Amino acid sequence: MARIIRAEAVSPEEGAFNARELFIQAFGHEPAGVWSAPGRVNVIGEHVDYNGGPCLPIALPHRAYLALAPRPDRTVRLISPQTVDSIDSLDLDSIGPWGGPGQVPRHWTAYIAGVPWALERAGYGPLSGFDAALWSCVPVGGGLSSSAALECATAVAVDEVCGLGLAGSEEGRRLLVDAARAAENEIAGANTGGLDQTASMRCRTGHALALDCRDMSAAPIPFDLASSGLELLVIDTRAKHSLADGQYGQRRADCEEAARLLGVGQLVEVTDLEAAMSALEGHERLARRARHVVSEIARTRAFVELMGEGPLEGERLDVAALLLDDSHDSLRDDYEVSCAELDVAVAAARAAGAHGARMTGGGFGGSAIALVDAAS
Repeated sequence: MARIIRAEAVSPEEGAFNARELFIQAFGHEPAGVWSAPGRVNVIGEHVDYNGGPCLPIALPHRAYLALAPRPDRTVRLISPQTVDSIDSLDLDSIGPWGGPGQVPRHWTAYIAGVPWALERAGYGPLSGFDAALWSCVPVGGGLSSSAALECATAVAVDEVCGLGLAGSEEGRRLLVDAARAAENEIAGANTGGLDQTASMRCRTGHALALDCRDMSAAPIPFDLASSGLELLVIDTRAKHSLADGQYGQRRADCEEAARLLGVGQLVEVTDLEAAMSALEGHERLARRARHVVSEIARTRAFVELMGEGPLEGERLDVAALLLDDSHDSLRDDYEVSCAELDVAVAAARAAGAHGARMTGGGFGGSAIALVDAAS
């Protein structure tokens, strides 16, 4: 279980009630239903998804709830508690990729409208428009995938009300993940990997998701910290971040250029870090980016192996702590995606006796995690 400081999750019943009440207030009738999807926290494996590496996310109890009803036309009308005084209206026939004539402003509505756009492009359509009300307890800008939760809630809602029948199978859920990811990449303009949407759609309660981003295959592995007297503490620094502000995209571009210079398709293919550093001599920034990715991939694989060996106790706990600490130091020094607030949160957690702490998510703000004794 993960617990977020200063941001408690509501029960599924309360979340669904809040979304339904907002819908009725805005549109004057009952929704067809309420659908939800969780935020996620990545235990380890940061900024390696778009490099083909492994990640280890878990679902949060914090969820995005979407009350929705189909319409007879192609209009999408949206409302949230933050926009309760006005209803945003979009036309599915006018939506297009970011940077083009049909772009949707960088606003939460892009994450919703992008999902039916992506499903139609994949051959599932034409789809009807809909009215929808969003209520979410996933902290926005906290690096906990609030946008992916919204996209995935939209995907399962549209899947059901439009009768697509995708959510009932693993392959179908992968197609919904693809649509949610396309919404974020192409409509919202955030060039992320598939970690967030896959975690939101495919994580299971009580398990972490061992995700291989080379082919997006995933396997649940038991994540029972309580049996070892541990808890994963999520520290929302309240330093807001945005994946669409250019810095995230620049890191991805750096990795692609480093891979090109090394003659590999993705950095996950690098097997000799020392040789890679020699080959990138004279490209200091690219060498640092590659060093983080290759070493983070190794740390993630080691952490997954630890989880498979039994409870995190004794020497295994010491090794896990070192892996988490080294992950943060690499993200701070080589990948340069940490910030003062994250560094202070991590240092404070370590000083207070945490068994490892690091930033999580895209960085430049957001949240840190700390593995702590539950009794403390």
